[in-house]
Amino acid sequence: MATNRIESLDPALIRPGRIDRKIEFPLPDAKTKRRIFAIHTGRMALAEDVNVEEFVATKDELSGADIKAMCTEAGLLALRERRMKVTQADFAKAKEKVMYKKKEGVPEGLYM
Repeated sequence: MATNRIESLDPALIRPGRIDRKIEFPLPDAKTKRRIFAIHTGRMALAEDVNVEEFVATKDELSGADIKAMCTEAGLLALRERRMKVTQADFAKAKEKVMYKKKEGVPEGLYM
């Protein structure tokens, strides 16, 4: 079982004897964020205005999955507009979309 929101799980699921090992993967630090961006933008055609350092330096709680989703969405935004290169504006819009979905979270009362 894997989750980013252990607090949303029913305590009966995580009591001793049910799940024997819990491995926490903390949010990536700046160096790791930089590497994740490099992996997911490595094959993308980036415009000259793209500066991933702007996103690395922010204090937003971006997980590795969030960064991947952001890169994918930025690429799709460029494709939808039939552009060959992904711009900084594409990344900004993609981040906004990823953060919005992240804030939406689990519908209230789902695990009650």
